[in-house]
Amino acid sequence: MARTAEEAPVALTVRPSVPALVPSVAALGYTEGRFAHAAELALPTGAAQLLVNLDADTLSSSPLRGADRRTRGAAVLGPFSEPAVIDPAQQRAVLWVAFRPAGVRPFLGVPVRALRDELVDLGELWGTDGAVLRERLLEAVAARGPRAGLRVLETALAEWARGPCEPDPAVRLAAALLDRGTPVGEVADRLGWTSGRLARGCTGQLGLTPKRYARIRRFQRLLRRVNAGHGPPDWAALAADCGYHDQAHLIHEFRALAGITPTAYAPRTPGERNHVPLGG
Repeated sequence: MARTAEEAPVALTVRPSVPALVPSVAALGYTEGRFAHAAELALPTGAAQLLVNLDADTLSSSPLRGADRRTRGAAVLGPFSEPAVIDPAQQRAVLWVAFRPAGVRPFLGVPVRALRDELVDLGELWGTDGAVLRERLLEAVAARGPRAGLRVLETALAEWARGPCEPDPAVRLAAALLDRGTPVGEVADRLGWTSGRLARGCTGQLGLTPKRYARIRRFQRLLRRVNAGHGPPDWAALAADCGYHDQAHLIHEFRALAGITPTAYAPRTPGERNHVPLGG
């Protein structure tokens, strides 16, 4: 049966099957869909992604502040510190990789901080291997389906990794503590680090300062709670539960990280909490 523009996307998500990738890669997937809305907000998560547009040889991202970013159809999306506007047409058929905190570092050849708020063509990072990867994936998906494409993508990652894929244990612990809402100063104390060393470690491997990473992860904890509930959110209670000073602080941070107010937040689906349709 033909699918319409109103239907929810087809989604396939898998865990890495190559053991060497498990410390760095949280998941790989394929998404296919057509959407009625003309644009959507992509909200920051603090993590990097690899994206391959199988429908057209282009990817783009438009931050609410700053210049548009456009590449060919295979690119790495660095850790974003702000929302961006993306074109749903570029999500008609996409293979993607979601990296763990600090997990993208072995696949770059450049410091993670260089990718903050950037969309970087895979050809710039991997040379010829990156430039031809999209064609290899198109052939695999056309011949044997999305799972075959994911296997090819996984193999390419394993071959391109520069050194072990295990993130720095200290930075990984710092990320886990910040994700749980541990204050930045306490994280440094737990590691036995100075605040400067923590800042250098996080900026170099997470791509974000500890404070910015903590803010984004707190925002993500809030979005999880909002999408797990039933009925209108109790923003005052959520502010207290998620670590905001009060409801006014929550609203201020929501505007800063989503570009909209909490009451205007309406994600594509509860499971796609970081995709917010804009207009029709």
